[in-house]
Amino acid sequence: MPAVREIEAAGYRSLKTIRFPVGPLSVFVGGNGTGKTNLYRALGLLQTAASGRLTRALAAEGGMESVLWAGTRRKGEPARVRLSAELADETTGHAYTYAVEVGLVSQVGGAIYGAAFALEPQVKSERLTVQAGARPVTVLDRDGPAGFVRDEEGRKRSFGTDLLPTETALAALQDGVRFPELQIVRQAMEAWRFYHDVRTDAGSPLRRPCLAVTTPTLASDGADLAAVFATLAHIRGDTVDLDAAFADAFPGARLVVPQPDREARFGVIFAEYPKRIFEPSELSDGTLRYLALAGALLVYRLPPFLALNEPETSLHPDLMEPLARMIVQASKRTQVWLVTHSERLAGAVAEAGGVRPRLVLKRDGATWIDGLRLAGNFSQDEEDE
Repeated sequence: MPAVREIEAAGYRSLKTIRFPVGPLSVFVGGNGTGKTNLYRALGLLQTAASGRLTRALAAEGGMESVLWAGTRRKGEPARVRLSAELADETTGHAYTYAVEVGLVSQVGGAIYGAAFALEPQVKSERLTVQAGARPVTVLDRDGPAGFVRDEEGRKRSFGTDLLPTETALAALQDGVRFPELQIVRQAMEAWRFYHDVRTDAGSPLRRPCLAVTTPTLASDGADLAAVFATLAHIRGDTVDLDAAFADAFPGARLVVPQPDREARFGVIFAEYPKRIFEPSELSDGTLRYLALAGALLVYRLPPFLALNEPETSLHPDLMEPLARMIVQASKRTQVWLVTHSERLAGAVAEAGGVRPRLVLKRDGATWIDGLRLAGNFSQDEEDE
């Protein structure tokens, strides 16, 4: 499946315009208010473009009035959010670049133009280019409701359906046989996983059993954690990495995963109480969160792209090094994107994985990455360090 090679975002919250490369393991660290989470959110919005939920996601963030870049714009420049991702397939050598722009509802003579509500976001343009040779080929080009898509033989076709202003063509054109490039990009982006909202409160689904269904990848909310552990223990028959990661964080403790019936369960035996199994409902927030992160990073089948936003929340500082080792281990199997407040975690990942953490900062009110050039790459001196 294609890997993420570059991300670009413009006009979104504190992201005035920024483009940067993405590697197997990307680490971003910075203080409050620098816009680290906006980098993470921009990735999530790209995924919603593939699943057809982009305009709904923007509306849920407060609508265009809330998400648009609040700084100054050039005279006549439209108020738009632009998102772009470049994906590369090492097997075929093909590169795919998808870009989408979202803006305010168009009005003609004070009347709303098109099928839309007055304040909802609208897709203004989309483009997908594929580079398999010397020159890129545009396979999807949309400007408002009009545009074209190339079929499997390379011929330009109309969309064949009336796209609403709130729909993305990438999600709407589902015929994978006629439009294979769209299918490749859509499937790749929909398979991304984002872990930022895993609850550990008393009502968290992590604290309850779940249906015993073979589960190779953890859901974004962690609700199927028990099934993930049961899949490793009783389907794959290999919990070596999981057991080692848990013992690394809690010496002498042991994760217990019984053979499931209709529901999957797990518990923990601590060194101080060797004859008692602690149920998830009894575990501390930090212990449960660490287990959820282990479930995300050490699963049977990792997603092609895995993003973590402030995973250190609720964790004891002494767990930063064990967590860093899990993150680095996962990055050997897939792409991992980490956004963190914790300099200790970023440093531990750098030491274990040999990567340079990128400092996120504010420059003239806009989010920027220290050492990033306007061309969208980092200086050679920094790359050689």
